[in-house]
Amino acid sequence: MRQGTGTRVASDERKHQRVRVAVLGRYMLADRREYPCQTVDMSPGGVRLTCAVLGEIGERVVLYLEFIGRLEGVVARHTSGGFAVRLAASPRKRDKLASQLTWLTNREILGLPEGRSHERVIPDKPMVTLRLENNREVAARLIDISLSGAAMTCATVPPMGSIVTVGSTPGRLVRIFEGGFGVQFLLPLSPDRFHAGMTL
Repeated sequence: MRQGTGTRVASDERKHQRVRVAVLGRYMLADRREYPCQTVDMSPGGVRLTCAVLGEIGERVVLYLEFIGRLEGVVARHTSGGFAVRLAASPRKRDKLASQLTWLTNREILGLPEGRSHERVIPDKPMVTLRLENNREVAARLIDISLSGAAMTCATVPPMGSIVTVGSTPGRLVRIFEGGFGVQFLLPLSPDRFHAGMTL
C-alpha cells in the first residue's frame, strides 16, 4: 500500500465516531472455522468484538453481523474479552455502514422494536427451564425462538436487563410484553444446533 493511501485511510477512520452497539453475529478466521461474537462498539472503519477465540494480529476476518451483513477486515489488536477488527471497505460501503450504525443507535435510544433479522419458529417442545440471576430455576414456556433470542411466558418475570439462562443458553431480558418477555441470547445459536431440534 502506498504511504499516501494509508494516511488517507487513517484520517478517514478518525473522521468516523465510534458508537456503542451490541449486535450478535459470527466471524470466520483464516482457518475457515466460524465462531459466535457480539459487537461492543463500532465505526465505519472498525469494530470491537466480544468473543471466545482470538485471531492473530493481522489475520484476515470475515464478519456476519445482524442488521449489518457481511464485513471483512483484519485483527488490529486484542482487547479484554475479544479483539478489534480494522475493516476493509470501499467508501460506498463505509457510507452505508455509517447509515446502518445511525439507525441502530437511534433504535436503541428511541426504544424501537427489535426487528429481528432471524426467522422465528414455534418449537416442538416449548417447555424449558429458566435459571435466574440468583440461580433459582423456574419452568417457562417458549412462545417462539430464533438464532438470536426467544420469547417466552413464565410465572416469574425477571427484571429488565437481567441475565438469565434459557436451558443452557445464556441471554439478557430485553423486553417485556403482555403475557411474556423477550430474551436476547448473549451469543447466537449456530444454525446446525438450531435446526437439529433447537436444543437450548
